[in-house]
This record gives sequence, C-alpha cells and structure tokens, in this order.
Amino acid sequence: MQFWKQFQPGFTCLAPMEGVTDIAFRQVVAKAARPDIFFTEFTNVNSYNSDKGRHNALDRFQTLPSEKPIVAQIWGTKPDFFTETAQALKQLGFEAVDINMGCPDRHVVATGGGSGLIRTPELAKEIIRATKMAGLPTSVKTRLGYSRVEEWRDWLTNILTEHPDALTVHLRTKKEMSKVAAHYELVPEIVTLKNELSPETVLIINGDIETPADGRKFIDMGVDGIMIGRGVFHNPFCFEKTPREHSREELLDLMRYHLDLYDKYELVPYDPLKHFYKIYINNFPGASDLRAKLMETKSTAEAREVLQKLA
Repeated sequence: MQFWKQFQPGFTCLAPMEGVTDIAFRQVVAKAARPDIFFTEFTNVNSYNSDKGRHNALDRFQTLPSEKPIVAQIWGTKPDFFTETAQALKQLGFEAVDINMGCPDRHVVATGGGSGLIRTPELAKEIIRATKMAGLPTSVKTRLGYSRVEEWRDWLTNILTEHPDALTVHLRTKKEMSKVAAHYELVPEIVTLKNELSPETVLIINGDIETPADGRKFIDMGVDGIMIGRGVFHNPFCFEKTPREHSREELLDLMRYHLDLYDKYELVPYDPLKHFYKIYINNFPGASDLRAKLMETKSTAEAREVLQKLA
C-alpha cells in the first residue's frame, strides 16, 4: 500500500520543527500520546551531499523502529541533491520523504530554501520531480504564500500540478509567520482546488491546531489529516484520543524521561534543552519559580538535582 493511503481521514501528525522534533523529543511525545505520523527535523540536502556535513545529516535521520511511521523532511535548492538525498533515505529505510517549502526562517529563506521557494515556482516544481525520482512517496509542506494571502491559489496550483502524494498547508504566509490567526476560512476552497487538480493527493492542514478535536470540523470539509506543531508546547499529551487532566508528577516524570534521552543520545549543547522546560513546568503552584531555577542549570545532572529537591 502506498504510504499515505494507509491512514484513515482524521489522522494526526507531529509537525517537523527545527531544534524540537529530534529523536529524544519524538520519544517523549510517543510516551505521552503518540500521533499517527512523526516527521524528522528538516535536513539540508546540501549537508547530506557534502563530506563535511553528511555525518550531521545522518544524525538527524536517526530513528527507531518504534517511531514508524515516520517521514524524513528535507530542504534546499539543488534538485539533483534532492534526488541523491531521497535515494539515501530509501536505503536508510524511510518509507516517505517530505519537502520543506514553508520554513520562514530568514537564514533559510536567504538561501532560496523553505518558503523562499514560493518566489521561484519553477524551481519548486523541478525539486518535486527530482525528489520523486528516488521512488519514495513524496510530499510537500508549505504556506499560503510569501507576502500576501491572495497568492495561495497560484502557489498551491503550482504544487498540485506536480501531483505530490501529500500536501501540508500551514494556513499563513511567510510574512505572517505565526503572528496572526490561521486562515481557516480558505479550507473549503483549498479542498476544492486540490480535488480539481490532484484528487489523489492527501491534504493535511496546520496552524493553530492544538488537539485532534480542533481539526475535526475540517475533516468533514474534505481535509484528510491535521498537523500539530506549537500545540505540543502547551500540552505534551495533545494527541490523546480521550483527553484528560494530567498531574504535576506526570509532567515531571515526562521531563525526567526527556533528560535521560538527552543523555542517552549525547545531544549537545545543553542550553537548547531549556526551551522544552516550559512544556513540563507549567500550570501548577510554584511552576514559575521552579522554571527559573531550572533555567540557571548548566547540565542535565543539575536539572535532576533541582527536580530531586521537590520529592
């Protein structure tokens, strides 16, 4: 069965997020309440296709059998590098590959990658074709446009005429970042356009969705799946089929698990791990003071000591 056709309408995905969805955090989410599909962090095809960067790229593609189904996400601007990287992913055992055409980071956009590809539609099409040459199911994650919401029809038409196996649309433009509400009013029109141009393409929406229940109404409109990104920072249990309240101890246990995984996979440096602490240290008495103490720590061992004093 083709990768994307195995999922029933209403399936859930954890969004690929740079510096977030590494092998450790994916396991944390899986322990809390796993989505139907994981994505890796995005990886530059230039890295894989250079002797200097290949080791780092392979680290980013490290996965566990228990994480399947998982999709590898890649980005860049050189079509032949997409072909070679996708071929390598196939050899590594990935069942599908996703092309990032939506990242708004200024450093990525400056290279022409991510949402920068919205300004070079012919190159974007060439990249989709080049990636497909590897024989892996190929999907695209993008935004409505670069500067204006009105760009969405021409831009998504450009992608859909290449018939990707799946398309994820973050319902904002690159310029909007995450500063405005997602444009959910466009969902019916996007579904209609997709059905006209590429009915076989699986459609996923992203932006401001924090629980599967938030996206349920869009499934009724013809969307196939929903993707949660920043919502996991508000609630690591966001993928629960039956939501419930979670105790402080459950959250702290999840944080201890994350600390253990960070050490197990020798993820460095330490400071980026602090960005996750607000996930676990939140919404209980004394949380802000505890978080402040944790932000002063310099290692996972020191963080454990702070947590130990709560016992």
